[in-house]
Amino acid sequence: MSTAADPATPTRTEAPPAPQAVAGRARPRAWLLVVAVALAAVNLRPVVTSLGPLLDDVRADLGMSAGVAGLLTAVPSLCFAVFGLAAPALARRVGPVAVVAAGMGAITLGVLARSFAGGTATFLLLTALALAGVAVSNVLLPVVIKRYFPDRVGPMIGVYSMALSVGTALAAAATVPVTTALGGGWRLGLGVWAALAAVAAVLWLVTVLQRRERPEGGRSRAAELPILRSGTAWALAVFLGLQATSAYATMGWLPKIYQDAGVGDGASGVLLALVMGIGVPASFILPNLAVRRGDQRLFVVVLGLCGIAGYTGLAFAAGTASWLWACLIGLSMCAFPLALTMIGLRARTPAGVARLSAFAQSIGYLISIPGPVLVGALYQATGDWYLPLGFLALLLVPQMVFGARAGRPRHIEDEVPQAAVKNG
Repeated sequence: MSTAADPATPTRTEAPPAPQAVAGRARPRAWLLVVAVALAAVNLRPVVTSLGPLLDDVRADLGMSAGVAGLLTAVPSLCFAVFGLAAPALARRVGPVAVVAAGMGAITLGVLARSFAGGTATFLLLTALALAGVAVSNVLLPVVIKRYFPDRVGPMIGVYSMALSVGTALAAAATVPVTTALGGGWRLGLGVWAALAAVAAVLWLVTVLQRRERPEGGRSRAAELPILRSGTAWALAVFLGLQATSAYATMGWLPKIYQDAGVGDGASGVLLALVMGIGVPASFILPNLAVRRGDQRLFVVVLGLCGIAGYTGLAFAAGTASWLWACLIGLSMCAFPLALTMIGLRARTPAGVARLSAFAQSIGYLISIPGPVLVGALYQATGDWYLPLGFLALLLVPQMVFGARAGRPRHIEDEVPQAAVKNG
């Protein structure tokens, strides 16, 4: 009997790895990416929500005027719109994972450096740097989810949205106590959030080294998609814009609304945290339900009605059943994770999701810019909150209309060729 190996039989060194071995190697990488997505999401809102409770101290120390302080409520939306447009092109050149990693680095640097700012202009510039990191991550995290978890879009959007709510609520509730514990200075109170962003940046750097994405180069087919002709894309952009208007106006002014109603400073911060905290479980459950249903119109309407009830109660009885209005408004803000879910569902490919995400979020945030400033102007002109809160409640009507249009089960890739034909 010959001892030579049969040529038709692979040797031990030539045998391909068993599927179980491949899955065993892939599983830790997948879980690392899940944690990375969650940690990135946690860092997307403290840049904004940590500033609100300390804004008076920042203004006093930097000599910031009331007008500039009011504009700060619009700066996030402006940065998200401008820098978000660049995200798909950057992702094509270096890969979405690498861009998100750079975004986490920008958040770390911006948040840390602004705590040393000596003037208003420097403070605004460094805040914009941090918000640029938030902007590209906002756009590309749904793309990462679509690319690496195509069969788990609902659960992963749920993880992303829940972590985002955790970060928002944590910054709103913990900034003042942490600042007090560190000696009462706003610089440490804001700068401490850079540590959380730094952890995320390191984790995403590890993910970049593990994934080693290949840049697409040039222009993808999705980049040529005439998305301006998609009614669904426009409806989703307006839905996001109206939702962002309510969200940033609420984050910027809710503590003041409660304080004017006789609620203490500490309690008003806790109520803002409650608004954000309601989204933690809801933001995980809602995307899963939305994916299973396919048609998201019912969710759009229910969330809109919650917001109308919450703002109405806040206008007439902010100091009574304060927690109830906070809960209703918190549920209304779950329109954001619902919109993220719809972005993932309304395009067929990761490249299409990138195009839709950049378009909808950039246009949406541009739409939202005047809202928070107008809320402040209405308050300054009238001296009370009836008109500003009525304005926010009224905005929820078109939000429901456009959200229902965006919530229909269809893909933009199927919609655009039809529009092109109709328009000749």
